[in-house]
Amino acid sequence: MKKTTFKLVSTVFLSCALLISTNTEAQKKNKKKKGKTETVAPKKDKQKSIKDLVKSSKKIDGLFPIYQDTITGALQMLVSEKQIGKEYIYFSQIADGVLDGARANRGSYRGSKVFKVEKYFNKIEFVTQNTSFYFDPESPLAKSKDANTSQGNMASLKIEAYDKKDSLYLIKADDLFLKETFAQIKPSNRPGTPPTSFKLGNLDKGKSKIRSIKNYPENTNLEVEYVYSSPSVLNSGSNAVSDGRNVSIKVFHSLIEMPENDYEILLDDPRIGYFTTQVEDQTSTSSTPYRDLVHRWQLVKKNPELAISEPVEPITWWIENSTPLEWRETIKQGVLQWNTAFEKAGFKNAMVVKIQPDDADWDAGDIRYNVLRWTSSPRPPFGGYGPSFVNPKTGQILGADIMLEFVHFTNRVFYDKLYNLAAENESFEHEHANENDYKYCSLGHLMHQDVMFANAVASATGASDLEMERIKKESMTALIMHEVGHTLGLNHNMKASYLYTPEQLSTPEFIEGKCLTGSVMDYATLNITRDRSKQGQYDDTAVGPYDVWAIQFGYTPFQNETEKQTLLNQSTKPELIFGNDADDMRSPGKAIDPRVMTNDQSNDPITYSIDRIELSNDLMKTTKQRFIKDGESYQELRRVYYLLSGQKAGAANVISRQIGGVYVERAMAGQENAKQPYTPVSLEDQKRAMAALSKYVFAPNAFEAPNDLYNYLALQRRGYNFFRGPEDPKIHEQVLSYQKNVLNHLLHYNTLQRITDSELYGNQYVLSKFMTDLNNAIFKADIYGSVNSFRQNLQLEYTNMLINILTGKQNGSYTNNAKSMALYNLKTIRNMASANGNISTKAHKQHLRTLIDNAIKEIK
Repeated sequence: MKKTTFKLVSTVFLSCALLISTNTEAQKKNKKKKGKTETVAPKKDKQKSIKDLVKSSKKIDGLFPIYQDTITGALQMLVSEKQIGKEYIYFSQIADGVLDGARANRGSYRGSKVFKVEKYFNKIEFVTQNTSFYFDPESPLAKSKDANTSQGNMASLKIEAYDKKDSLYLIKADDLFLKETFAQIKPSNRPGTPPTSFKLGNLDKGKSKIRSIKNYPENTNLEVEYVYSSPSVLNSGSNAVSDGRNVSIKVFHSLIEMPENDYEILLDDPRIGYFTTQVEDQTSTSSTPYRDLVHRWQLVKKNPELAISEPVEPITWWIENSTPLEWRETIKQGVLQWNTAFEKAGFKNAMVVKIQPDDADWDAGDIRYNVLRWTSSPRPPFGGYGPSFVNPKTGQILGADIMLEFVHFTNRVFYDKLYNLAAENESFEHEHANENDYKYCSLGHLMHQDVMFANAVASATGASDLEMERIKKESMTALIMHEVGHTLGLNHNMKASYLYTPEQLSTPEFIEGKCLTGSVMDYATLNITRDRSKQGQYDDTAVGPYDVWAIQFGYTPFQNETEKQTLLNQSTKPELIFGNDADDMRSPGKAIDPRVMTNDQSNDPITYSIDRIELSNDLMKTTKQRFIKDGESYQELRRVYYLLSGQKAGAANVISRQIGGVYVERAMAGQENAKQPYTPVSLEDQKRAMAALSKYVFAPNAFEAPNDLYNYLALQRRGYNFFRGPEDPKIHEQVLSYQKNVLNHLLHYNTLQRITDSELYGNQYVLSKFMTDLNNAIFKADIYGSVNSFRQNLQLEYTNMLINILTGKQNGSYTNNAKSMALYNLKTIRNMASANGNISTKAHKQHLRTLIDNAIKEIK
């Protein structure tokens, strides 16, 4: 019994002990679990709302509402659900910058593009759209319209908060604007850029800042100051750069709502010159599947039933309140001259001009206003510049500005440009490095040189102050009309100068009140006559016949296609010929039609250019007497000397383009009065050109000046500026550079190849005859006697050019015909270079013989 009781008690005791032990362990484990759970998964914080995230920010409402933190300046932006999937236009322009390393000058436009706002999970993306192609929506090919094209994802930004009630997304916007997200500001380094040239440092986001935010229902605008920093620089830049290690460029960014209107697109025609957005029709079977969109404003008649009606909304220009009072009326009349053309297109008062009030609450950078703006820059890149920005999907111009540079209406010349007033040739191989270079306008720069020359001529011939004022007024009117033409969509027409004869241009009664060429869109030289009694108008005072015709094409509300084609078929009229920058021959070897040239004038450019050279030679004889003034330095004399030399060099370039030239006609096949597309310049004109070059460029006395003039070509000392180099005038170097400009074109591989090719379709000035004439022009006059120092320079340079055709780096670009003639001419020179003349000449001829002998040994 006891044993049984004991066993029972023992069993109960053990069971209780085990139970207690088990419960204790379980409690310990539970405690551990609880502790572990609290550590790994704490209670979640409540997600912050938009209201929470912007409580320290100021709201700027508009198309894309912006919040700017009042303490840090940080940006946040709202994007609505309705904006997802929609297209917008992005546009930017330079508010202020420097030319050094960036070519970023005030007012320069950076182009426009279409972007779409998209949502990808928890991100808002800004994606550039490709607008280069068109697909007919009726074609099955339209289903593959996105094949093998790339969109550009500019930014993918995290959604910071979402307002479900108002369907709004909040994103941080600093990276959108303080980085080069929308547009590249700092240019890429061009190949061949010297390592010691000035370069911008890296973008410093910490120093960059938002300068202003202006928001409107249809556009959001921000001005951003980008700072490019580098710890050290090899080149500190020009005087325009305060600190080469830290350079600021200010940029206006605009996000614009895509216009929804009844604007009708207009397709480009090759016979007329408008800026375009190039579009290719991917569903067309044509050999020219172009659907290029003309850039123009939307003008709609108030009264469509009338032949001439005021527009519903005119093109309104504002003259900036910084404009000198005495120039405002001239500027206004220059703009309003275009109303003559618009009346032919059916619009009255299409252009309206107003003055910006002194107390205006808007500035010239506001894209809602078209402004004629003024600057006075340390290193002006232009005299006038007339850009516009467009809707890339339609070509509709949405806004424009005109920049005018004060210095180009003065006689001011920059110290470092005193030597280079000769309008040296540009090299065309490296042109148009960015997409907007083709819109660059240098008329003001060229006009500045011409105006200074006109003033020098007027001053030297005792002209009155009234005459000097007339020169300024006419050139300013012409520049305004030219730049306004750009803002209306017109590109350059470098062929327009080929209209009137030299005799007509020197008849004051004939040219009074006219455009001196077919178009104000040309780069024609000022009309300055050698016979001062025949001096009439210097520059354009009205738009030309081509301008009227072009505006008719761009703005007439045609009733049908037949009306438009009837207008276009007038292109064969001599006053309507057209050729733009791509067609012009300003650079050696570039293009083929000598009528499409800068700095030329009249339909006989050889005669006109000879007159300009002889006028410069006349003035050179009296410059010392006319331009030295008691109590002043000799810098004005030096300026005038280089002006006169530069005019001669520019005229020589014009003459040289006749040789190997081919006239180009753009008329369509079957068009009334159409000529064949290619016609070589006549033998007579090419021979005239060679004779003129022989006399005025290559002859022993071609750049002769009174010997005592050189003693007075002194620069005014300024500080330590002469550390740049010896101050004495480099006469031989200067003259040779002018002669080389001409030879660079005559001996360019494109020119020589064209001379040979065009023999097959009418060119009678064959390569052998041209090369023989050129050889004689450079050697025949003095090779058997003493050779002066100018000719020694020229003959050696020419000989080296011939050698380079055979053995130089570009010899592979020359045809075999050209190489054969180069070798023939070298051997002719070798035979002529006998040891006659003074010691200097003997040394020179020995040099020639040695060069030629060594070159012939290298020829394979």
